[in-house]
Amino acid sequence: MLPQLARFKGAALDFIFPPYCVGCGKEGAFICLACRQSLPRIMPPICPKCGRPHPNGILCPDCVRWQAAIDGIRSPFRFEGAMREAIHKLKYQNLRALAVPLAGMLQEYLIDSPLDIDVLVPVPLHRKRLRERGYNQARLLAKELGKLLNIPVVDDVLIRLRHTPPQARTANIEERTHNIADAFACRGNGLRDRRVLLLDDVATSGTTLDACATVLKASGVTSVWGLVMAREI
Repeated sequence: MLPQLARFKGAALDFIFPPYCVGCGKEGAFICLACRQSLPRIMPPICPKCGRPHPNGILCPDCVRWQAAIDGIRSPFRFEGAMREAIHKLKYQNLRALAVPLAGMLQEYLIDSPLDIDVLVPVPLHRKRLRERGYNQARLLAKELGKLLNIPVVDDVLIRLRHTPPQARTANIEERTHNIADAFACRGNGLRDRRVLLLDDVATSGTTLDACATVLKASGVTSVWGLVMAREI
């Protein structure tokens, strides 16, 4: 489709189905300016490993004990309020267009808090869940963010081997670690010597991101940082 025609089609769809704010319902944008300004941000100081708020910016007690492969996890927002609603609509209600403004927020975050990366990798879904949902929300975010940062997105190396229950349904970090064990693998060594930014929508304990980082580093990846839209605090 020609760019001019694509823009016309998008404008026509907005006229017929104008976007409404996921936070307050106001017409005009998926996240209006007022709701965007009130989003629950994660402010420093933070733990340098898990990215949760922590006094003095030192390792939190959990991360002192956590033998993690991932270099660190970062997120601009808490998983609350309008951000929680936005992620739910992107993830479960097929509102894929939300990936565009959300990726823009991730770009703004990385401008303020840059990371040494040269490739984006979305956390993969198992083929069963991908068939059920029809798309991978992490891949949507990665694709949009890759365009904004002019960084390649690689989504065919890291794969999900096992269909596991959602991490949010597990009771504690031990169950989450067991739930996700051996769930991921890498095909080949196409990411060898690359610095990876691992993308997902939400992190709870960070065990999914760390499981991905473990197999990525075993395949020769130099570093793995995790970036999510929101964290449960």
